Amino acid sequence: MKTINTIPNAVAVSVVMTLLVGSGCAKVDPKLDYQRSSAFIEKATGVAGVIGKRDAAVIEARVEELLKSELTSNEAVELALLNNAGLLAAFRDIGIARADLVQSGLLTNPTLAMAFRLPAGGGLTAIDMDIAQNIADLWQIPPRERAAERNLELTILRIAHEASRVAAKTKQAYYAVLGEERRLNIARENLEVTRTTLKLSKFRQETGVGNVLDVNMAKGAALKAELAVDRTRLAASEAKRTLAALLGLRIDAERLTLTNEARLLDLPAQNERIVAQAMENRLDIRAMRETVRAADERLVLEHRQVFPSLTVGLSLEREARGRAQDRDILADTARASIAAGRLTAPEIEPRSNGGGDPTVTLGPGFALELPIFDQNQAQIARARYQLEQALLRLNSLQASVVQEVQGAIDQARTAHKIARFYEMEILPQSQQNLDLARESYRAGKAGILFVLEAERAFLIARNAFINAQQEAELTNVKLESAVGVPIDTLRAEKENSERTSTEK
Repeated sequence: MKTINTIPNAVAVSVVMTLLVGSGCAKVDPKLDYQRSSAFIEKATGVAGVIGKRDAAVIEARVEELLKSELTSNEAVELALLNNAGLLAAFRDIGIARADLVQSGLLTNPTLAMAFRLPAGGGLTAIDMDIAQNIADLWQIPPRERAAERNLELTILRIAHEASRVAAKTKQAYYAVLGEERRLNIARENLEVTRTTLKLSKFRQETGVGNVLDVNMAKGAALKAELAVDRTRLAASEAKRTLAALLGLRIDAERLTLTNEARLLDLPAQNERIVAQAMENRLDIRAMRETVRAADERLVLEHRQVFPSLTVGLSLEREARGRAQDRDILADTARASIAAGRLTAPEIEPRSNGGGDPTVTLGPGFALELPIFDQNQAQIARARYQLEQALLRLNSLQASVVQEVQGAIDQARTAHKIARFYEMEILPQSQQNLDLARESYRAGKAGILFVLEAERAFLIARNAFINAQQEAELTNVKLESAVGVPIDTLRAEKENSERTSTEK
């Protein structure tokens, strides 16, 4: 009769079944991660609706819509964020990080081992079967998942920070185009100014109070102004092509038309408040904080990997049974008759050679890797040094940001002050001097050199104002990058602060 020898195995069966059922189906869906990254980008750039994975037809339609009219700086940034191939490729890192997070929470697959041993003389095969599961995952998965979550958060912040850098480069190129277009307009106006002086010198010559030298000097100034128009037009075209490349456009760059924005504004007086905003909103600081948290979770995981493997499972064994010999009925009848003292039929059941019923055993088992030689000391030390390194880099970054923000504030305030000074003081005075010089020349009280000098000073002042205006706009972009929020957010905060102070 078959016998089964078992060891109590309810615990092992429960563990194995729990692990198998808990494995479930894994699904990688980074949709919410893309949305979170889009929210970070909106806060940093002021542009909403930038999702890292969108239908190409939707993007193309939005691009065409934006190009139908004049582009504002924010619309140019939106266009770059939607259409920049390098940024779209970087967004895929978020999906990769989400896949890594899903993988970190999966149990190790169970192992099934079977062996079959055939008896030399034939018969029933011996079977050894083991099924085992590494349960070290039970204490390693939690810190592994937390480290992967930190890495996902770090990736989201890194991509958002990269998007903010693309936005900053786009705005710089945008204001470069505006600056060159303003210079082109000024160059054309300057040409008219020199032509006016040339007409005046010709009129004086025709009336007999001027001479050829005056006309030639005025004509030379007009020719230089005409060449300046050509040079400035080329510079404006080059600036547009640079912007079009950042926007990912293949159209003729001359099709781009920009809104002539005036971006001179008063900044908040409280440097400390702006620095505090930078510490809160700078995506690189937030990313470095996530790096610190990820390094801390990595250290916890390395401590838990001192026992890297503990497997439990079930083991089944069935013994072999030899094959019965061929039966000699006559011999068996003779033996049975002699034993009984009379003619007797042999036994129905044959006797097996080395037979007997096979024994089946079933029971739990486990295997533990003993940390005798390798106790994971090196990896623990490595993780500890990485954590210390991340903390030091965070402190260094924060110190650099403080100085960067304060420097950006100082530069922005100075640039805005200089631009206003040119606009309110130097330009009106230069215009007045030119008008007075022309009147004096027309009245015969001054020579042509006096007019040309006043004219030259006026043209220099106009170009200097354009340069100062562009510098102020570029310091806006630099301040935005330093603080991590759009300049309009800082202006709104200043207005709210002033309103609150007035109400009090």
